[in-house]
Amino acid sequence: MLISSRRISRFAILPLFALLPGFGVARCAAQGEGPRVVISGSISRMVVAPEEPAPVLRAAQDLSGDFAKVFGPRPAIVNSLDDADPVTILIAESDHLPAGVGCTRSTGREAFAFSVASVGSGAARRQIVCLVGSDMRGTIYAIYEFSQSVLGVDPMYLWTDKLPARRTSLVLPASFARVYPSPIFKYRGFFINDEDLLTGWVMPKKGEQTGIALSSWDMVFETILRLKGNMVVPGTWIFPDDAQVEAAAERGLIINQHHAIPLGVNVARWPRDVPYNYSTHPEILRRAWSNAVREYRPDEEVLWSVGLRGVSDSSYSRLDPSVRNNDPLLGRRISDAIADQIRIVRARYPHAQFVTDLWQEGARLMQEGDLKIPPEVTLVWADTGYGDMLDEGKVAAGEGMYFHVAVMNGHANQLSEMVSVKVIQSEIGRYIQAGATSYFLVNTSDIRPVVMTARAVMEMAWGGIPATTGGLPGDADAAYYHRWADEEFGAKSADALTSIYREYFAAPSLLTEPGSPTPQGAGGVPMVCGDQHYHSEARRIILDDLSGHQVFDIPSQSPKWSQPWARTPPTAEQRAALLERDIRDATAAQPRWDKVWKDAVAAESLIDPARRNYYQEAMLTMIAINRESNQMLLEVAQSMKDKDAGNAAKAQAEAAAALQSLDAVMAAMHAAEYGKWKNWYRGDWLTGVDRTRTLVQAYADHLKDPMAKLPAPAGWTGWEAYFHIMQYEDDRSVDVQKR
Repeated sequence: MLISSRRISRFAILPLFALLPGFGVARCAAQGEGPRVVISGSISRMVVAPEEPAPVLRAAQDLSGDFAKVFGPRPAIVNSLDDADPVTILIAESDHLPAGVGCTRSTGREAFAFSVASVGSGAARRQIVCLVGSDMRGTIYAIYEFSQSVLGVDPMYLWTDKLPARRTSLVLPASFARVYPSPIFKYRGFFINDEDLLTGWVMPKKGEQTGIALSSWDMVFETILRLKGNMVVPGTWIFPDDAQVEAAAERGLIINQHHAIPLGVNVARWPRDVPYNYSTHPEILRRAWSNAVREYRPDEEVLWSVGLRGVSDSSYSRLDPSVRNNDPLLGRRISDAIADQIRIVRARYPHAQFVTDLWQEGARLMQEGDLKIPPEVTLVWADTGYGDMLDEGKVAAGEGMYFHVAVMNGHANQLSEMVSVKVIQSEIGRYIQAGATSYFLVNTSDIRPVVMTARAVMEMAWGGIPATTGGLPGDADAAYYHRWADEEFGAKSADALTSIYREYFAAPSLLTEPGSPTPQGAGGVPMVCGDQHYHSEARRIILDDLSGHQVFDIPSQSPKWSQPWARTPPTAEQRAALLERDIRDATAAQPRWDKVWKDAVAAESLIDPARRNYYQEAMLTMIAINRESNQMLLEVAQSMKDKDAGNAAKAQAEAAAALQSLDAVMAAMHAAEYGKWKNWYRGDWLTGVDRTRTLVQAYADHLKDPMAKLPAPAGWTGWEAYFHIMQYEDDRSVDVQKR
């Protein structure tokens, strides 16, 4: 891994907080440098400069809550040092510092500083812990970094349920001052995508214009800010005036749109009888873009995504025959659409900033030279969905990256981690080395299943790639796993879990071609068999067998574009090759999954007892979902092969074993629904574990009695999940009227 000189210098600047919470404080206190400042529960008030905007006040209230977790009492928020305690916390942007207070200042976008100062004398003397930002978000980051580094609050605590250690006091030296420079990537944030679990978990309150409850959205926004992110794509198929968009802006986040909804046009809700064709009816699309821009509030900070795709997350060429199989013309249409979109936005917001994500066909068109991106638009390369970036080594300074730690494609991961830290470090490090640090968007899907890697990518987007392994053998990924395990599960477990994480990410098979052991995938990058693969493949096998000719519903995510389409079942030769492929891939992976499981169960005794619930969710449930699902697919494929060969008894036994594996998956999922996580898997509409079990049960019943009644035919493509996710939108359509 190549590390820039800038990255190395950052570690020289920030030795205190590069490792574990509290490390720097303890070290400096032990050195006895200068007069001491004691932070304790006696701090009943913290000061927020009166000029600070509402997002800073929200973060300060979070800090007050963090103080209560550590010390007991919750400090009040006041606006003047005159109302403060003898020892207090002062939160302010550099330009808002009270006169005469010698706090260390920071310069540069989103930079911040810590320092200790004092004012007054005698009974009026006050010792001040200064948390000072260069701007609004720098001030917010100062608050949350102080909470993490000094108070020991896990930045992902909302998802890991980790509480900080209770303390009576903490000691800071007068030399506490530290300056944190601007982040490496300019824009950094989450894309909440294919959000079935978050939608099904907590129901929105009456009147909330959102699919995910606003309380859950606030968890997302707070987490992004604690990880020092500054933007969010707040959902998949949303409208610009949805409640979560306003809520994100109120938290101080920049609003961004993803590649499929340029300028915020919710194309999944495109009116059914209105042409979506930029070649023949460009005026209709221009009206839709203009109306969407108008729907954002003027006080919202928006980073505008430009481009042209279809009415679902598909290529525009699916809807416009004139550009089909004609990449030069397709590239020209997209380029022209981007130019139109820029004109529309700039007419309303002259200083607007733009990005375009080269997802799927976008990367190909760029590589072929058929897509022309204006210089004022930041070009963003996308990955395959598995963390492998598609720039083919051509990324350049000033560009950016769209990265996945979760992706819904029928074969990847929706319920568990899948992209290793080694891959993350390699790809982000490569972009940093190239200077392609203008933009970083990570697709986290529902966050909770991918907490570890979501934190990893955001830490790297803010501070870069660690330059050392911390003295551990192996690569820097081992150091990350070790630190993560130490923080989340206790120091006794760190060595064992470092090895287990590496085993886990090496356990899945690569999806191979039917009739061949050659891995399949786009651009020469193999596809990993993630948790979705086992279930989508098992259902395909059974549906082909039970129905013969299956009708599926909606290749689009919008009920307005629903149309049935027939799927022709495979020939006998194709069927045999597919079954052999599934048996081969699953058989190869099962011993690896068994070993990961055995090692993870053995390590449970090393886990801090207070963290065993989270260990169940983040390790045991995650492994069980993959291990038992892989076994289930193996049993289903073997059962089908034995049935075809006339071995009914063996086929029945294998179908029964598949049901046992599915029951084990569902039991593991239930074990992760402790406390506030009750009903977490209620919204599992995309991977669909319960649907798999329904079909396997129907298949098992059919094996026992071919005359048994089967359930009504149903084709599950995954898109019907969006009937739940978008239910709050009722029958709303994109506004294409002239305004």
